[in-house]
Amino acid sequence: MRTVAPEVIVKVVSRGSDTLEAIRVHVERMGRGKHRALEDDQGEPVRGRAAASRLIEDWDLDLEALLGRRVYIDGPGRKPSKLVHKFIFSMPAGTPSEKLLVAVRSFAVEEFARHRYALGLHTDEPHPHVHVIVKAVSEQGVRMNIRKATLRGWREGFARHLRAQGIDANATRRVVRYRRPLIRGPVPSLPVSTYHRA
Repeated sequence: MRTVAPEVIVKVVSRGSDTLEAIRVHVERMGRGKHRALEDDQGEPVRGRAAASRLIEDWDLDLEALLGRRVYIDGPGRKPSKLVHKFIFSMPAGTPSEKLLVAVRSFAVEEFARHRYALGLHTDEPHPHVHVIVKAVSEQGVRMNIRKATLRGWREGFARHLRAQGIDANATRRVVRYRRPLIRGPVPSLPVSTYHRA
């Protein structure tokens, strides 16, 4: 019997992406516990409060936060823009964590080349997963805009990088994934007497 390759998961985490303190706490937590140390886009480890502060300063997030406050001057009721985007790249239990990390690194180099980013492998749960933090504004000043088509492309790219590491992976579109199978066999018919003509 042919086994079906597992589906990749790319999850967007919205909470805590628009304030410096929330980002600092998130970056610190990423380097603690049973996980691997967080690493930046240069492959350098990011561990502890001082390293988290250096990352925020290096990415100019304090300046981005200051510029984001203009929305309060420009108009009421508008929230400040996100400073970072946070993602989780995940596969089922049993997936080799080292190969998963290599696949996500390769994916990040390909997709986030114009942005600053950091990533960290977590193995504290049965399913290995990699957290990725990406600066919302590129080094060229272009804001990342994530649409459904963007996420679909990322899932396909992630699956491709996993397959390059020898890991079976699918990125089936949701509409196809949850389609019910067609009914097989004869179609039931109703007796003619049940149809009434007006």
